[in-house]
Parts: sequence; C-alpha cells; structure tokens
Amino acid sequence: MNQILVLGAGRSSSNLIQYLLQHAENEGWKVRVGDLDIQFAQSKVGDSPFGEIFQLDGQNPDQRRGEIAQADLVISMLPAFMHMEVAKDCLAAGKNLITPSYIPDEMWELDALAKEKGVVLLNEMGVDPGIDHMSAMEIIHAINEKGGKLLSFESFTGGLIAPESDNNPWNYKITWNPRNVVLAGYGGTARFQKDGDTKYIPYHRLFQEITDIEVAPMGKFDGYANRDSLKYKKIYNLESIPTLYRGTLRRGGFCKAWNVLIQLGLTDDSFEIEQPASKTWRQLAASFVEIPAGSRLEDVVKTKFACDDEMMMKLTWLGIFDESPLDIVKGSPAVALQRLIETKWKLDEGDKDMIVMWHRFYFELDGKKQCTTSSLITEGDDTTYTAMSKTVGLPIAIAAKLILNGRLKLTGVHLPIIPEIYRPVMDELKTLGIVFHEQTSEVN
Repeated sequence: MNQILVLGAGRSSSNLIQYLLQHAENEGWKVRVGDLDIQFAQSKVGDSPFGEIFQLDGQNPDQRRGEIAQADLVISMLPAFMHMEVAKDCLAAGKNLITPSYIPDEMWELDALAKEKGVVLLNEMGVDPGIDHMSAMEIIHAINEKGGKLLSFESFTGGLIAPESDNNPWNYKITWNPRNVVLAGYGGTARFQKDGDTKYIPYHRLFQEITDIEVAPMGKFDGYANRDSLKYKKIYNLESIPTLYRGTLRRGGFCKAWNVLIQLGLTDDSFEIEQPASKTWRQLAASFVEIPAGSRLEDVVKTKFACDDEMMMKLTWLGIFDESPLDIVKGSPAVALQRLIETKWKLDEGDKDMIVMWHRFYFELDGKKQCTTSSLITEGDDTTYTAMSKTVGLPIAIAAKLILNGRLKLTGVHLPIIPEIYRPVMDELKTLGIVFHEQTSEVN
C-alpha cells in the first residue's frame, strides 16, 4: 500500500483530499493529512477508512521529516515559502513531491540530485500556475507541430465569485489566501513583452494599467499584469515571441477602486500601526491624508484620488470610513485590511465561486494570420468544494496517481509543460468537468 502525505488542509485542499480518498481503495493508497488545525484536517478526511489525520506544525523540521520518511509521495499544500524546505526533506528521504505554487529559483538547483535519487519534484501543478501552463502548452505545441509561427500569447486567470452569488459592489469574494489578495503585486514591478518591447509597471500603477478582456458568455473583465511574464519566454520556449503577457482577471471597476486603497496606503506592509487596538478605520484612513478644517474625509479622498461615485460606493461599503475598530492588536495597514476583507468578502452559506481562464494566441500558418482563443469557466459546488479547490487540487491529485501507478516516470525538477504530464492530466480533467472551449478565426 502506497502512503500519500498531504501537508496542509487549507481552502484549496478539499477536492484534492476528496479525490485521493475516493480512489484510495482501487489504487491501494493510504492518505495521511496533517494540519495545524486538527479539526480542519478532520473535516476534510471525514470517516474515510483510507484516511488518517494528525496535527502538523509545518515549521517543525523534526516532525516534518519524520512524516515524510514514512510516505511514498508528498503533496505540500503549505505556504509557498516552505516548499524549499519540504523539497530538501523529500530529497534527503528519497520521496516524490508535488506542489501547486510558483517554483522558487533555488528549486532548479536540486534537479541533478533529484535525478540521482530517482525522484520527481513537480511544481506549479495547481490552477495558476498549473492548468494555465498545461492548457497553453497544448495549443502552443499544436501550432508548432503544424509549422505555425507564434506571434503573441496572452493569458489571464481570475478566482472570482459566480454570478448567482455576486451580491456586493466589489463583485468579489475570497476563495484563497486573503493575504495574497491584499499583497497582489506588492513591492515589485510587473514585466511583460508587447510588440517586441519590454514593458514595466511599478506597483503604484499596477491597478491603473488595465487590459479589457471579454470572455463569453461571462462578459467583460479587467486584467492587470502578473509580476513577471518574461520568465515564461524561456519556460515556454518562446524566446523570440513579440508579445507575451500574463495577468489576473477581476470584474470591471474592481481595479480602479482597489487602486485607491493602494494610493491611500492601506496595502502597505512595511510598518506596524501604532496602538491599532485603539484605532478605528476612519482614523486609520484619515492618518494617510491631510484633511483641511471643515472638510470631510470622504470628500478629501474623492478629490485627491479622482474617485467617481461607483468607486466611492465600493470604498464606503468596504468600511474604510466607518468608526468601527480595526480588529487587530498588532500589524501593518495590510494586516488590518486583510482582516477587513476577510469579514466583508467572505463566502456566505450557499455561495459558489468561479474560476475564469482565458488565453489568446496570434500566429501565422500557411501564410495567413490567425487567432485562437481558449477559455475555461468553472463554478464551485459550495463553500468547501470550491472552483478554486477543484482547479488547484485535482491536477495535483491526478499527477499523484500518475506517479504512483508508474505512468509518469520522470525524475528531477519539473513544471507541467511537457506532453508526458499535461496530456493525461488534461484528459482526466475534462472527465471531471474542467473543460476549455476554443475558437480559431483568420485575422485580416
């Protein structure tokens, strides 16, 4: 019997654990799930005879290594900063590893040792990164095999709220790590390629430089740039492509309002608020601007940041002008904002989330310029088995099955950009309702 070790039972792990338990009897698996919150782990495993739970301190190296030593395959759903340590532990014990997160540069340094040990360290196996890679490479490779020349590749993904559950003016609710929502793009400069030129967007302008994206039948979205699109030139073997642009989707109007929070200073994570327990949201917001005598905070913000009525409605609804307490005892403005959005943007009972992914490829084939668009729209079942959980967890679970039953024999450090990985994973995802719709047309 093969033992699968799942480190972390957070929001994105529900469908992963469900899939592993459902296949455990036929595949001969024992699924061991660890989380700091033992009750959280229990809620994911339930009464399955093929699952076990334990309390995990992921930052305790002795406990982590002891658990890894007993496993045949490790799936790390821990925070991304911990994956390097988990990878080193897996190499030391000679165990296979799968993670859903962006690969740190240092991970590539483990490639030779992983091959020597005969194990695979498979990274970026979630939704974005993950399904975005696999679905894009299917099309890129197909264009190449036909003798086409790729001119432009754009890719945008959004973890959003389904239309039937969309009941707040931001058209957004949280389905993944809320800290990552608050700090999206923070402290860095986005880079991408457009018509042969490298473009840079610093953080303070990230949510101002918006691309209009239309995804049928969901309508229009705002797209803002991800941190670094240029590294995918090498990863995707697109060194000479004129346009390469990856980004994130939000509903129209979100980015303009979020930009006000950035300009105001409420996403700042570089300092701690003095005596936050005694401050209200109105006091914190007011501390970032000069308010002339006789003026209202709302009027100053509206004028200073050129807010229209829709933007002010969003900001007011969020509560930054309220006399309510910050509800933190220590932390930065970003920490306070995270606490606020966790309250205001939480999924309510009965809510469903939605993943929207959109690719666009311009290419030349047989002397003609053509355009292919490929889009994915997937809704969650409920607040536990969310679209985010499906699209993050299922690719990992399928890859785990492929490794353990010997269909995937790779060793070393990998991303899911080669046919040996993406073809069987994408084929099974289709049977699970995660389906892309493509359309190709000629371009004048």
